[in-house]
Amino acid sequence: MSELSYWLLRCNNQLVATIGKTSGNIIPRGRASDFGNPKDVILVGELQGIPCYAAELDQLPENIYGELIPVRSLFSLAGADEIYLAGRAIQLLDWRKNHRYCGKCGVQTVQKTAEYVMVCPACGLHAYPRISPAVMVLISRGDELLLARSPRFKPGVFSALAGFVEAGETLEQCASREVREEVGIGIANLRYFRSQSWPFPDSLMVAFFADYAGGIITPDPLEIESANWYSLSALPALPEPVSIARQLIDAACRRV
Repeated sequence: MSELSYWLLRCNNQLVATIGKTSGNIIPRGRASDFGNPKDVILVGELQGIPCYAAELDQLPENIYGELIPVRSLFSLAGADEIYLAGRAIQLLDWRKNHRYCGKCGVQTVQKTAEYVMVCPACGLHAYPRISPAVMVLISRGDELLLARSPRFKPGVFSALAGFVEAGETLEQCASREVREEVGIGIANLRYFRSQSWPFPDSLMVAFFADYAGGIITPDPLEIESANWYSLSALPALPEPVSIARQLIDAACRRV
């Protein structure tokens, strides 16, 4: 593979980024030989009209032009197109790694060339990239927003409520259940905002606005460290602007 391409290379759960990282331009570009001729590459799309490939590395080749950064660092360093491609690359690399063997009979699988699917040659099981839908809900009460923080968040950061859709649930049912379980209140007038692929590891975040419909905030101690109503004029620290959580909160502020 001698063409000039962009490369999303993962090593030890980190991505290779160009040295002297600046916003919007951190995916390294070069020929496969510049990166040790990675094996089992996956074409994930194009960036600025140039092919972009992904691959897993056991170790960094000597003299490679780049350095390892945590995947989440992309959201403060990269542009939207790079974030999209990196998220796609991470999910496809995980899919291939996690489905090397058939989950039904244990035989080694084979990747089809025409589509993203790992096929078992023995029993015919098809394993496609996994996507886990999750619902995010921003609840308003007049000019106040209900924001909460998980122990997993950065110190001081608050966000909208979120949770994974369970088997057999609709998005609407998930929204009501998650809010009730996490903070003990009811919601009404659920309104779709937008969605965002969230590759940690394989989520599709579907965001909604909702109105407060009664109850007293009672945080689930296993999930929620703190939850309160916040005036639009006195919001706490919020997630990164590129995240759908921040976009949801910013949109709520503009609507008032």
